[in-house]
Amino acid sequence: MSRASSHALKRPSVPVPSEPAGAAALPELAVAIDRERRRGRGAQSNASGRYEAEARLAFDDGWQSLDDLPTFKTTVALDTARKVITRNDSPDIGFDRSINPYRGCEHGCIYCFARPTHAYLGLSPGLDFESKLYAKPDAPQLLEKELAAPDYEPRMIAIGTNTDPYQPIERERKIMRGILEVLERAGHPVGIVTKSALVVRDADILARMAKRNLAKVAISVTTLDPKLSRVMEPRAPTPPKRLEALRLLSEAGIPTTVMVAPVIPALNDAEIERILDAAAHAGVKEASYVLLRLPLEVRDLFREWLMANYPDRYRHVFTLIRDMRDGKDYDSQWGTRMKGTGPMAWMIGRRFEIACEKYGLNKRRSKLTTDQFIRPKRSGEQLSLF
Repeated sequence: MSRASSHALKRPSVPVPSEPAGAAALPELAVAIDRERRRGRGAQSNASGRYEAEARLAFDDGWQSLDDLPTFKTTVALDTARKVITRNDSPDIGFDRSINPYRGCEHGCIYCFARPTHAYLGLSPGLDFESKLYAKPDAPQLLEKELAAPDYEPRMIAIGTNTDPYQPIERERKIMRGILEVLERAGHPVGIVTKSALVVRDADILARMAKRNLAKVAISVTTLDPKLSRVMEPRAPTPPKRLEALRLLSEAGIPTTVMVAPVIPALNDAEIERILDAAAHAGVKEASYVLLRLPLEVRDLFREWLMANYPDRYRHVFTLIRDMRDGKDYDSQWGTRMKGTGPMAWMIGRRFEIACEKYGLNKRRSKLTTDQFIRPKRSGEQLSLF
């Protein structure tokens, strides 16, 4: 291993196809971690986070020392946060508060816009994000305490907007189920976003809440191609499993939404209509889509993945991305960051709208209520006699 200042360390290069005419030069790609060490993972590399003063680089010094390095195994540490509800004031999303039971996500989706948040922990948004996870076991208790605050005003809480609350470790830890139990007792509305079929485990709670207009679930179906899904979302459930989850939730009376997200030009954009068709046949009544977002480290991680798996499409994909991002790889402008701009983005939007109309989607939007909110009793608070 070598160790050097991040200002002095130059990332080793790998052959990259020439950029489209007029495009700004991109940083050199990092050398990928050996395939056997990252088997079942999405990212190809594990570059240091952007806040680190030092960077580490593995290289072969001729003594085959790299052969002794262990594989990337999933570890889970405890997150001892004092609060669990996160607030935001973004004008282009439909919620102002959210909960993330976990930090990092084992699904390993290469396009995940939450990857850069691992840099705040001094870890890599690459393979560390998928293998070094943090759980918040006290989340249900913290939530109940926050809901009990005298000045708390209920509005829908979104869960799964950063990392997936139903990723594999939830099967044993059941933090998400504990959160739902608190929300059900308090009569508090919740909107869930996931790509995991594990959400069906909690259909009993969600069905009861749905009868009171307190719950809805959105499941992301990125592709129906099993090969593409496997390399792009290596530890997420297969597309048929997700469609089956949508069907079971819909049959249980839970409002469901299919999310075609992200839409990646020249990779999965041709599947928009087929995904919506399959979801409508599963009983889904609502749909949405989000264009691929490449903030911060996600751009280079996606480039590495694209070069490793679809090198023939590299130039075409990034040409189209820039066409929809005002000539840039990513534009964080509120109002356009989710859908993009330009003729290609317009065409994707119109195709989505036409398909929704054809399959009877989005005729009505489910609305959750806050009218049933009952503030939990605070510790030591005297109970009412009546």
